[in-house]
Amino acid sequence: MSDGEKPSGAHGVSLSEAFRTWLRVAALSFGGPAGQIAVMHRILVEEKRWISEARFLHALNYCMLLPGPEAQQLATYMGWLMHRTLGGLMAGLLFILPGIIAIMALSWIYALFGNVGLVAALFFGLKAAVLAIVFEAVVRIGKRALKSRAMIAIAGAAFVAIFFLGAPFPLIILTAGIVGFVSARAGASPFMIASPKDKEEMDDLLGEELPAHARPSLSRSLRVSALWLTLWLVPVAALLMILGRSDVFSQIAVFFSKMAMVTFGGAYAVLAYVAQQAVETYGWLRPGEMLDGLGMAETTPGPLIMVLQFVGFMAAYRDPGALSPLMAGTLGGLLATWVTFAPCFLWIFLGAPYIEILRGNRALSGALSAITAAVVGVILNLAIWFGIHTIFREVRSVEWGPLTLDMPVWSSVHPWALLLSLAAMIAMFRFHVGMLPTLAATSAAGILLYTFGIIT
Repeated sequence: MSDGEKPSGAHGVSLSEAFRTWLRVAALSFGGPAGQIAVMHRILVEEKRWISEARFLHALNYCMLLPGPEAQQLATYMGWLMHRTLGGLMAGLLFILPGIIAIMALSWIYALFGNVGLVAALFFGLKAAVLAIVFEAVVRIGKRALKSRAMIAIAGAAFVAIFFLGAPFPLIILTAGIVGFVSARAGASPFMIASPKDKEEMDDLLGEELPAHARPSLSRSLRVSALWLTLWLVPVAALLMILGRSDVFSQIAVFFSKMAMVTFGGAYAVLAYVAQQAVETYGWLRPGEMLDGLGMAETTPGPLIMVLQFVGFMAAYRDPGALSPLMAGTLGGLLATWVTFAPCFLWIFLGAPYIEILRGNRALSGALSAITAAVVGVILNLAIWFGIHTIFREVRSVEWGPLTLDMPVWSSVHPWALLLSLAAMIAMFRFHVGMLPTLAATSAAGILLYTFGIIT
């Protein structure tokens, strides 16, 4: 073993203690990626002192670069660092298990009773709070990521590119990464992240040495790639061969596998595109149902990307073939979840060893921090998109040269949706009311409005 390596397990944290800790993280993983990352930071860095601040942020920036839910991938990364592959599987699976169970139960209720006025009123109220939560996520992530004027400029440019020009998200990420890499390599301080040697670190159990299991090798990379590509893609190929491309299960497997490859920035960055495809291209959802699904994901623990399970459920529920609708919906939801999260374990188990040996590389850190800033601009774009579709009944697309905008039809404003959204924002931003009380209050308000015949 080289001098820079540390034996795996030398930190002294047992698997049983890790299991209890990751179960606690999963139970508290409300509030979207910003809240989930904050929970992990508080427990792992501040309370347990398993991981140093610098190592946590290094891993976070890598996860922000990846397609898929950054909070779940960060949990997998931390679990892998502490207890090898078994620890990564335990942390990553526990992180999503409560959400899988909760979203499935809510999808059943929605499918069976979603058209009943009382349930529709409940989700009407949820949308108002979801809108406030999305805007709060922009603020919270922005405070963490935008540490300089250069970072703010990258976030602003990313917003303009995606909101006004419709630029592809991968292109925005690639451009931001190149700018951060080149600038940090040239010595530009706004893009240079302090390494562990640059500041005093609190004592942590893992230490700054490289764990023995974290050293990359070609043979290990090939084994990891073969295993996880098989687990991910063989079921997809089997569905295509057995059922054909036009079957709803084949469509779910292929579509969400593609999303797993390109959905950089987590749920906030992809839901607008998924909503458009699910409604307009495939006909899986009706207009507005994506926000209902996001309301479910916001009220349950786990990543917001769990809303894709709801989309898969509704797609198969409405096209069940020879199965009963609820059985088809259950299988469709689980299939969407599988092809969404299987790649997440591939990205971590394959890439994390290489990221670990690059800790302290300032050019790479600059690229990762610039990408994080760009994601803030993309999340702001989603917040505005949700605001328009929540408060207005009608939206039309307007083209002006190279610019394409979704513009609300001002006469279609829903006054109660506007009032509830404003109330939720005031509660969260001005009075610092928590997410769950806000969701409960707006949901109750929606039910009361329906009960008194104010909304139908």
